[in-house]
Amino acid sequence: MNDNLTNKIIGCAIEVHKILGPGLLEETYKKCLSYELNNAGLVCEVEYALPVKYKDINLDCGYRIDILVAN
Repeated sequence: MNDNLTNKIIGCAIEVHKILGPGLLEETYKKCLSYELNNAGLVCEVEYALPVKYKDINLDCGYRIDILVAN
């Protein structure tokens, strides 16, 4: 990950925290952060499924990435 991308993501997270403050449910922050990331021109996916690779197969074990940014 490059510094510019990192700075954009952190800036978006700070913006959400400045507006909402602490104490809300994680889902609220996740939706607001994905909104900010999209507005910043970043492609993101929320609750991205992450399979477990075992030998030659991918197993859906329920793992999810909260927010995947820029692949």
